[in-house]
Amino acid sequence: MSEATDRPVDDDAWAQACAEDLAAEKARRRAAYGPPPGSAAEELRKLVDAVADKLGSLQTPLLGLAAQGAVQQAIQQAKAAVEPVIERNPDVFDHIAAAGSELLAAYRSAVQSQEGRWTQGAGDPAGTEKKADDPSDPRDEGPGAGEHIDLD
Repeated sequence: MSEATDRPVDDDAWAQACAEDLAAEKARRRAAYGPPPGSAAEELRKLVDAVADKLGSLQTPLLGLAAQGAVQQAIQQAKAAVEPVIERNPDVFDHIAAAGSELLAAYRSAVQSQEGRWTQGAGDPAGTEKKADDPSDPRDEGPGAGEHIDLD
């Protein structure tokens, strides 16, 4: 008998093994790095909750009981205003986060290229040293460029 006929056939064995490996890897990463970040909408909800909790926990004697009540009311109104927006448009926040990442990448690219131009002459921070192989150097232009001027 061959091996194929000795065992019962399990068509999903490969898929099941892959799923188990993936679950084990996710558990390992969660243990090493913590839970993965949620969507942008979930993160915004967490931020609103954290800010509300922090503002709610501030107990200052300068604010009276009435002022603390007003702060609590403002927090509740802000939460009430943000929650429906998050519920109706969760994908919008993902798009906004992606756009922000793209803007940051574009800014980094612009800054890095500018820094490259600034640091090319790092030995001469003021940029006063003339480079002999640069024909476009503006210090070579003007009347009598390259001529000796006798100051005596």
